[in-house]
Amino acid sequence: GCVLDGKLYPFGETVRTESCHRCTCSHDLIRCCSLFHTPVGYDRENCKVILNKEKCNYDVVEKSDPSKECVVYSRV
Repeated sequence: GCVLDGKLYPFGETVRTESCHRCTCSHDLIRCCSLFHTPVGYDRENCKVILNKEKCNYDVVEKSDPSKECVVYSRV
Protein backbone atom coordinates (compact mmCIF):
# COMPACT_ATOMS: atom_id res chain seq x y z
CA GLY A 1 0.00 0.00 0.00
CA CYS A 2 0.88 3.68 0.24
CA VAL A 3 1.45 5.84 3.30
CA LEU A 4 0.03 9.36 3.16
CA ASP A 5 -0.12 11.68 6.17
CA GLY A 6 0.73 8.73 8.42
CA LYS A 7 -2.13 6.52 7.15
CA LEU A 8 -1.77 3.33 5.10
CA TYR A 9 -3.95 3.00 1.98
CA PRO A 10 -4.29 -0.11 -0.20
CA PHE A 11 -3.17 -0.09 -3.83
CA GLY A 12 -5.84 1.30 -6.14
CA GLU A 13 -7.54 3.42 -3.49
CA THR A 14 -8.28 7.11 -4.12
CA VAL A 15 -8.54 9.46 -1.14
CA ARG A 16 -9.29 13.14 -0.55
CA THR A 17 -6.79 14.78 1.79
CA GLU A 18 -7.44 17.49 4.37
CA SER A 19 -5.38 19.85 2.19
CA CYS A 20 -7.87 19.39 -0.68
CA HIS A 21 -5.93 17.01 -2.90
CA ARG A 22 -7.14 13.80 -4.50
CA CYS A 23 -4.50 11.08 -4.25
CA THR A 24 -4.43 7.65 -5.88
CA CYS A 25 -2.22 4.85 -4.59
CA SER A 26 -0.59 2.59 -7.20
CA HIS A 27 2.11 -0.07 -6.99
CA ASP A 28 4.92 2.28 -8.03
CA LEU A 29 3.83 5.69 -6.64
CA ILE A 30 1.13 7.87 -5.17
CA ARG A 31 -0.28 10.59 -7.44
CA CYS A 32 -1.97 13.69 -6.09
CA CYS A 33 -3.74 16.59 -7.78
CA SER A 34 -5.46 19.62 -6.33
CA LEU A 35 -9.23 19.85 -6.16
CA PHE A 36 -9.30 23.62 -6.50
CA HIS A 37 -8.48 26.33 -9.01
CA THR A 38 -6.28 29.24 -7.96
CA PRO A 39 -7.77 32.70 -8.54
CA VAL A 40 -5.51 34.94 -10.65
CA GLY A 41 -7.82 37.65 -11.99
CA TYR A 42 -9.14 39.73 -9.10
CA ASP A 43 -8.51 43.07 -7.36
CA ARG A 44 -5.25 42.24 -5.53
CA GLU A 45 -5.10 45.62 -3.84
CA ASN A 46 -8.46 45.34 -2.08
CA CYS A 47 -9.05 41.58 -1.92
CA LYS A 48 -7.38 38.53 -0.42
CA VAL A 49 -7.51 34.80 -1.11
CA ILE A 50 -8.46 32.28 1.58
CA LEU A 51 -8.51 28.48 1.18
CA ASN A 52 -11.93 27.11 2.14
CA LYS A 53 -11.12 23.54 3.19
CA GLU A 54 -14.79 22.57 3.51
CA LYS A 55 -15.52 23.38 -0.15
CA CYS A 56 -11.95 22.75 -1.38
CA ASN A 57 -12.01 26.09 -3.10
CA TYR A 58 -10.42 29.49 -2.71
CA ASP A 59 -12.66 32.29 -1.47
CA VAL A 60 -11.72 35.80 -2.57
CA VAL A 61 -12.92 38.37 -0.06
CA GLU A 62 -12.45 42.03 0.70
CA LYS A 63 -9.47 42.77 2.94
CA SER A 64 -11.44 45.41 4.85
CA ASP A 65 -14.55 43.22 5.26
CA PRO A 66 -13.97 39.46 4.78
CA SER A 67 -17.73 38.84 4.88
CA LYS A 68 -17.96 40.38 1.38
CA GLU A 69 -16.84 38.40 -1.66
CA CYS A 70 -14.82 39.91 -4.48
CA VAL A 71 -15.36 39.34 -8.18
CA VAL A 72 -12.95 36.79 -9.67
CA TYR A 73 -12.36 37.09 -13.42
CA SER A 74 -10.16 34.02 -13.94
CA ARG A 75 -8.74 30.95 -12.20
CA VAL A 76 -6.02 28.46 -13.10
